[in-house]
Amino acid sequence: MAGRIPQNFIDDLVSRADIVEVINARVPLKKKGKEYSACCPFHNEKTPSFTVSDSKQFYHCFGCGAHGTALGFIMEYENLDFVDAVEALASEYNLDVPRETGHFNNAESKDTKQPLYDILEKSSELFKQQLKSSDKAIKYLQQRGLSGDVAKAYQIGYAPDGWNFLTDKLGKDKATVDALIDTGLLVSKDDGKQYDRFRDRIIFPITNRRGHIIGFGGRVLDQGEPKYLNSPENVVFHKGQELYGLYEARKAVRNLEQLIIVEGYMDVVALAQHGVNYAIASLGTATTSEQLQRAFRTVRTLIFCYDGDNAGKKAAWRALENALPLLRDGFEAKFLFLPDGEDPDSMIRAEGKDNFEQRLATAKPLSEFLFERLSEDLNLNSSEGKSALTEKAKPLLSKLPESVFKDLLYQNLSSITSIPADKLQSSTPDDTTPVKVAAKPRSNREVKQNATRDAIALLLQHPKLSCEVQVPDVFKDSAIQGLPLLHEIHALICNHPDISPSAFLERWRDNKNFSALQKMMQRDIVCHDDADSLKNLLTDTINNLTSKHNDQRYAMLEKKLQETGLDDAEMEEYKSYFTM
Repeated sequence: MAGRIPQNFIDDLVSRADIVEVINARVPLKKKGKEYSACCPFHNEKTPSFTVSDSKQFYHCFGCGAHGTALGFIMEYENLDFVDAVEALASEYNLDVPRETGHFNNAESKDTKQPLYDILEKSSELFKQQLKSSDKAIKYLQQRGLSGDVAKAYQIGYAPDGWNFLTDKLGKDKATVDALIDTGLLVSKDDGKQYDRFRDRIIFPITNRRGHIIGFGGRVLDQGEPKYLNSPENVVFHKGQELYGLYEARKAVRNLEQLIIVEGYMDVVALAQHGVNYAIASLGTATTSEQLQRAFRTVRTLIFCYDGDNAGKKAAWRALENALPLLRDGFEAKFLFLPDGEDPDSMIRAEGKDNFEQRLATAKPLSEFLFERLSEDLNLNSSEGKSALTEKAKPLLSKLPESVFKDLLYQNLSSITSIPADKLQSSTPDDTTPVKVAAKPRSNREVKQNATRDAIALLLQHPKLSCEVQVPDVFKDSAIQGLPLLHEIHALICNHPDISPSAFLERWRDNKNFSALQKMMQRDIVCHDDADSLKNLLTDTINNLTSKHNDQRYAMLEKKLQETGLDDAEMEEYKSYFTM
């Protein structure tokens, strides 16, 4: 694998790139006040709702919700992954993308993720070695019809039946044990002892888009619960964002046209064994919006392949609901339901690649599955049945981005109910239109969160404020939602005072808070043009949040004093609040 791209190069590239120039070269923009606008390139619309902010270096569509930096736009518009998008953007400025070799110079990156990637890679190598020497594990895979080539392609391994295999092999020094715990490979008990999470299981490494191993799935060989066990959430592994087999599918098929989404690891590798090497799995959960967005960046057609029982249909319906907001013109989702008692693994072993792919060709379009499911238990020959279908369908259709596909689905609904399509659409609330509702008192929780968002938005949009306004260290461990994140953002910006807002945001792309930070980047707060007013606004916001934190701490300490008593340090802190 090529060396990683230095973080300082990415920072400089994103700071140098003018988002107006980048987008205008692909989508013609028109000046509108302080911003630029166009019809959104990610969904069909007649009235422009796509805006580009020169000051924020950020784009946002009020119609479909698409938003991001110049780099994010290239990823979305040209269907590229992060590394390819960096290469594409750099080429526009005639820059060669450097690669790091050997040890990383960036201590910040090294200290956070690299030790975890390293320990996961080492553990995977051990699991693969164990598979080669375990007759039981090899026999199991052979019984499931898997060859050594497929096991190698998916880096399948075996975790032996022992409690301390990894530490015995990798070492028991603090750095190694900490990394094993942080990745979830070791489980730490309350008494300080640790043991291996995966024992006597076939191991399926989970890779991200760049090929890094970020977690594992383990399947029992014999009887036992749970049947499948996944790595827990951690710094490098976010279950709801990853797709098992996506990296391997992109590697195996040069020009992917479609992906099959199945439920299990064995389904993916069994399909690959028979030549259908474009299957991915959602890690045992309902397919999330983030996973679908990732898949749609790779292909334009997704086929959901599930068991034909009630559980399979429920999983398919949840996937449909999450897919609707992403289905702009040119993208499609289909659904294939297998016979009762069958799954993709058993099905392809029984009938082979050609017959299985013939099944794929008969998969139901989303529109057919949608109306078929909504019409269950309804008498569509009656006015009552048609009315019920209309009320069930409209909230779902409103999730679709403006497109020809959306218009066609309304026409489908119209043909079933005999209600004119334009009347159906006009009676559907437009999510982009503000709806006036009676004001209601905001709870303290809402006030706190809004103030925190305002502070974070100010720092993101005006990072130079971090050098002028202090954020209290007590925020780092505050129980108030958002304050630890505010403290972390302030500290990072202080370490990089000249970083641009868009470059700083890109540093969080692989962080679980990235989506939330993007929303805060576009957040409209009280605007001031001069630096002093911005500084005063942030100072006032921080002061208010400090008061709320102190009130919360005081209440907590007072309660503990009455119930169990305070230690010396807590008593000193408790007394300090009387002098504030």
